[in-house]
Amino acid sequence: MSMAPTNLLLRWRDRKDLCRLDGYKLAGGFRALRKALIMKPADIIAEVKKATIRGRGGAGFPAGQKWSFVPPGDGPRYLVINADEGEPGTFKDRALLAEDPFRIIEGAAIAARAAGLTAGYVYMRGEFLEIAVKFEKAISEARKGGYLGKNILGSGFSFELYVHLGAGAYICGEETALLESLEGKPGRPRLKPPFPAVKGAFARPTVINNVETIAAVPVILEMGGDAFHALGVQGDGGVKLFGLSGHVNRPGLYEFPVGKNLRELIFEDGGGIPGGLALKGVIPGGSSTPILRADEIDVPMTFDALRNAGSMLGTACATVIAEGTCMVQVALRVARFYAHESCGQCTPCREGCAWMASTIERIEGGKAALEEIDLLLDMARNIKGRTICPLGEAAALPIEALVTKFRDEFEAHIRAGGCPTHAG
Repeated sequence: MSMAPTNLLLRWRDRKDLCRLDGYKLAGGFRALRKALIMKPADIIAEVKKATIRGRGGAGFPAGQKWSFVPPGDGPRYLVINADEGEPGTFKDRALLAEDPFRIIEGAAIAARAAGLTAGYVYMRGEFLEIAVKFEKAISEARKGGYLGKNILGSGFSFELYVHLGAGAYICGEETALLESLEGKPGRPRLKPPFPAVKGAFARPTVINNVETIAAVPVILEMGGDAFHALGVQGDGGVKLFGLSGHVNRPGLYEFPVGKNLRELIFEDGGGIPGGLALKGVIPGGSSTPILRADEIDVPMTFDALRNAGSMLGTACATVIAEGTCMVQVALRVARFYAHESCGQCTPCREGCAWMASTIERIEGGKAALEEIDLLLDMARNIKGRTICPLGEAAALPIEALVTKFRDEFEAHIRAGGCPTHAG
C-alpha cells in the first residue's frame, strides 16, 4: 500500500517565515519547549523512548536511550548537534538548518532539559558558512526572546547554544572526531570506551545527536511519543526525511513515515528514470551504503529491512543510477573519496583506501590483471573491522558490493583494455 507523505518536518513548503522568530511562533513554535519546562526530565526521556526514534545520522541508535546514558552529577554537560553532513549524496540536514532553524533550537533546549545539559554546540561543516551566519542570527533572536540563555521563560532552567564551524573534513562526521575538532585538535576518532555520554566534549558528559533527530523532538513532545511511534514501524517510529538524487525525474527531499518502500519512492514519488532508461542500481543512504541492484529495491526504508537486504539505511538519501553508467567509474569515484578523506590514524584505512583507489584506477584504465579483482576484494575485507572508527567500513563495504554485483564490468574493462561503456 502506498504511503501518504507527511508534513511534520518539511513544514516550510507550506508555512512561510519560519526563519523569523515571530513567524515560527505563529506556526506553534516553542509550545513543546513550554511543555518540557513543566515536565520532569525523566518524563521527557520516557516520551522520546516511546517514540522509538532512532538516530537520523545513520547509526540508528535510539535517541531516548542515548539521553538516559548521561550520568547524574554537577558541572558542565554538553549537547553536540552533528551538522557536519559530509556524506556524499546527502542533503537533508542543511535544509532543516536553513529553512527551520528555530525548530533545531527548540529541540536542542528540550534535549538539554531532559538530559540535564548546560550548553550546546551545533557543529556545522565549513561549507555551510552562509547557513551558519543565518543560524547564529536565529540563536540571537531566540536568546532575546527568552528561549535560550539563563532562566529560560522564567523556569529556572538555563541553556546556551553556539555554532561551531568545521573545516570540511568528512571524518568529523564521526562523533568522536567531531569532538576532537570541537576542542581545537585534529579531527581524529577516539577509542571507545569511554563513550561520549560519560566523557565527551572537554572530558565532560555529552549527548551527540543528528540535526534531523533534534528537529523531531518538538514534534514528539507535542503529539506524544506513542502517536509519533505509530506513524512508523515497530521499533523504528515516526517520520523521516528521504533524499533522491542522481538519474531520477524529480530529485529532492521527501518526507514519509519510516518504512517507505524504496522502489515506490523512486518510481512513483520521484517520477522514475529520465529518458525511459532502465534502472541499474541504487545507493540507498549515502555513498557508504552498499549498492542495491534494480531487482533488490522492493524494500522498506528501515534500518532492519535494508540490513537484511545487504545494505544500510544510512542517511536515507538515495542515489539512483541508470543503465549505461559505468560501475567501475562509480567505484573509482567512491574509492578516491575515501582515500582522500581518511584521517590516516589507522594503517588499514590509510593504506588500504589508497590501494583500493589505485587498483580500481588500473582496472578502469584496462591496465590490471584479472587476479587484481580478487585482490581488491581482499583489500576491502582486510580494512573492515580493523579501524578505530567506521570510515574503514564506509570505504570497504560499497566497493565490495560494487565489485561483487557488477564483477562482469570489472572483468570487461581488463579484457577490453579500458572502459567499454565509454569507449571512444
